[in-house]
Amino acid sequence: MKTDNIQRQMKKGVLEMCILAIISRREVYTSDIIEKLKEAELIVVEGTLYPMLSRLKSAGYLEYSWRESKYGPPRKYYQLTEAGSEFLNNLEGSWGKLVNSVENIVEKNTNHE
Repeated sequence: MKTDNIQRQMKKGVLEMCILAIISRREVYTSDIIEKLKEAELIVVEGTLYPMLSRLKSAGYLEYSWRESKYGPPRKYYQLTEAGSEFLNNLEGSWGKLVNSVENIVEKNTNHE
């Protein structure tokens, strides 16, 4: 398995948590989410993002409101629900434990060489 593929799979695994974290800061439009992910080098295309946003909304973690735009049709702005905030907190806790576990294993392997 090539390194590029492994990195892609790892990013995909944490993408949902990152999207929720971005939305937790303030209401955002889809292009705002994509911009933040690109800044963090978690590049994603709209075709990947929309299904994920739809799943998160169906799960009750997100809601949206329509806003008029000076630049074209109305835009959909996303915000977290209370359930979404709780879910994000749980994901962040799990992520912290996972990172610590992986760092411990990697550190132990590095120290034995």
